[in-house]
Amino acid sequence: MEQLLIQLISGAAGGNLAGAVMRGKSLGMLGNTTAGLIGGGLGGQIAAAAGLDTGALVTHAVIGGVGGAVALTLAGMIRNAFTR
Repeated sequence: MEQLLIQLISGAAGGNLAGAVMRGKSLGMLGNTTAGLIGGGLGGQIAAAAGLDTGALVTHAVIGGVGGAVALTLAGMIRNAFTR
């Protein structure tokens, strides 16, 4: 349970960081956080299914952060595709 919480928190942080870096993909603070939470949770589940889960808390934080950034990037690309 603590691994999931770490993945969600780091996913939210990763989503907000990615939104700050990629201004064209930002969904606003609430959107970045939501996309990051979803990405962090999904990233952790995908990593565990792929056997990349080592059990270290730092690994969960990295996986969550990357998952959050990837989810925000995808969500921003989809939003930009529909607004054109």
